[in-house]
Amino acid sequence: MTAVVADSGAIGVLDLQGGVQEHLDHLQRIRIAGRSVKHAADLAGLAGLIIPGGESTCLSRLLDIFGLRAEIEAHYRQGLKLWGTCAGAILLARENVGEAPFFGLIDIAVSRNAFGSQLDSFQCEALAPTVAPEPIPLTFIRAPKIVGTGPDVQVLLSMQDYVAAAEDDRILVTVFHPELTPSLAFHRYFARKCGLHPAGDEKTALDPDWTPQSWIRFGPHV
Repeated sequence: MTAVVADSGAIGVLDLQGGVQEHLDHLQRIRIAGRSVKHAADLAGLAGLIIPGGESTCLSRLLDIFGLRAEIEAHYRQGLKLWGTCAGAILLARENVGEAPFFGLIDIAVSRNAFGSQLDSFQCEALAPTVAPEPIPLTFIRAPKIVGTGPDVQVLLSMQDYVAAAEDDRILVTVFHPELTPSLAFHRYFARKCGLHPAGDEKTALDPDWTPQSWIRFGPHV
């Protein structure tokens, strides 16, 4: 296995299932090199890896089939930063209520599909002052809830009876989908967590040029 080079300037997006191109689009908008990760060799030299939203059971099976589970864990131990969005947060959680954990790398407890079915998906805005000075648009799609956090976990966004975003020194988790909104705030935040220097005005969270179809320029997902 190739050791992680923390100053490589690239962030990978796990490309097995889920919102891959949307994350790559946001990374390009903040002038951070993005890389699709389908095989173990694709992890070499990355500063960070995004595990996108999708379907957590499907992703867990594909991670084992493609032999990526152990490789991601090994790169993580060597310094790779991780960000799990929605299903990615479920996979990274140390406790998954009613189910066995997968990676178990961050000390949080999640409740899968806590909001209900796909029909219960919704959008809103909330302020996460550590991440951005302005309210951020949030998209929840059959989302989990973070229902518990350990002593080494910092809550970045708390909403009603659950935590929506949290981190420790190595991992960021969000139960919503920042890649499906014009906000670049969380992608900038993760890039800085990886030791990188994203472009753009930190006081302006939204990209006025973004549309829900912006990711199409990357071509079809295969």
